[in-house]
Amino acid sequence: MILLRTDRLVLRTWEDTDRDLFREINRDHKVMEYFPFRRTHEEADAMLERLRADMADTGLGFHALELVETGEPIGFCGLAHARLEPLLPDQAVEIGWRLATRFWGNGYVTEAATALCRHGFETLALNEILSFAVATNARSIRVMQRIGMKPAPELDFDHPRVPDTHPHLKRHVVYRMTREDAGMPPRPQDSQARP
Repeated sequence: MILLRTDRLVLRTWEDTDRDLFREINRDHKVMEYFPFRRTHEEADAMLERLRADMADTGLGFHALELVETGEPIGFCGLAHARLEPLLPDQAVEIGWRLATRFWGNGYVTEAATALCRHGFETLALNEILSFAVATNARSIRVMQRIGMKPAPELDFDHPRVPDTHPHLKRHVVYRMTREDAGMPPRPQDSQARP
């Protein structure tokens, strides 16, 4: 099922044929530089099944990202529940992405994330979208800035799932985009009734 199309990309549900690409991303040292682990094939397969199940349950999740021109999967991008309460607001929705390194430098993530933010505000009627990354992850932070997100330093946190063996990966910075930032009107239920 296709969620969104952009000029160069399709965001869609995962297919069994995406498994090799997903494994590649999860074992690549550059892609996973800011994570305290690399996944084996079995662990990557299990995570892919969790992503599929989560998308089926919540309607949110990280979608496969495919090139329009070739039909080739290149990574993923999506909106998902952050599930980091009480560090982040209850029911906070994050935008996140990962791309195979051979596709870096083409603006694909910026293109996909821009379309997803618009979808989040226009179709899903979200009030805000968050994104977070290790404080030294300059590449991801630049994407957040390019798509119009703003720093939310009051929400910065030490990630509880990063082990003490990797202290340099604990501190995460948070960026935010609101409906107002995106030039969207308030949701009808948020507007006060007028006499």
